[in-house]
Amino acid sequence: MKEHVERVAQWIVDSKRVVVFVGAGLSTESGIPDFRSPGGVWDKYDPGDFDFGRFLSSEKSRQTYWRMATEMYDSMKNALPNAGHLAIAELEKLGKLDCLITQNIDGLHFKAGNSPESVLELHGTAMHVTCLDCGKRYERDEVQDRLIKGENAPRCLACGGILKPATISFGQAMPERETAEAYRRSESCDLFIVVGSSLVVHPAAAMPVVAKRAGARLVIINRDETACDNLADLIIHDQAGPAMAAVLTRVRQLLA
Repeated sequence: MKEHVERVAQWIVDSKRVVVFVGAGLSTESGIPDFRSPGGVWDKYDPGDFDFGRFLSSEKSRQTYWRMATEMYDSMKNALPNAGHLAIAELEKLGKLDCLITQNIDGLHFKAGNSPESVLELHGTAMHVTCLDCGKRYERDEVQDRLIKGENAPRCLACGGILKPATISFGQAMPERETAEAYRRSESCDLFIVVGSSLVVHPAAAMPVVAKRAGARLVIINRDETACDNLADLIIHDQAGPAMAAVLTRVRQLLA
């Protein structure tokens, strides 16, 4: 692994545009359950119950959705960024991060120190709630207080519309600005680093392919094999956080 760390660190130092792409594997190292892994959310709930169309059309589905969302939020709200999050935030501080594209909804990158301007949240965020009718935004804790007091499917206090965590559900359109910008940044980078993603969820998983086809080096740091291993210039099969932290330690030394 030491040789791989050395090569990735040197590539970062030499690159002009570094894009980091992050998946659930990094969040699990901060104690946040994965949706798909054994013991994850889909072991407890049927994914079909959370289709966006069902959420809109059924009060019962909205109540089930909010129960699931509350379980997820309870594991997220007090979670702390791990060594991988901190390493990526330091990349930005060192001026070596063009942008961070994340599939995660937990807000840990901001706790670690990344700026909102540098982060593209492809799947939204669980840290806020929005009204699907008037667009009013609520802090998540404000809505959680209402759930604790007995509301099963809270409504907007301004217009009475349907409230939903600001995440992207099955069947819901991807955020236009973030998706378009992620494609643009992927196509224009010279180094694309995947951290903690199995690269199976689309369209997000297309980003490393876009980067590679445009001529970028592709690095994958993930515990298990991914759908893009055959395209990668270098693969580190290890825990995402410690591996990324080791890379940043070497980057600091090279830049000193």
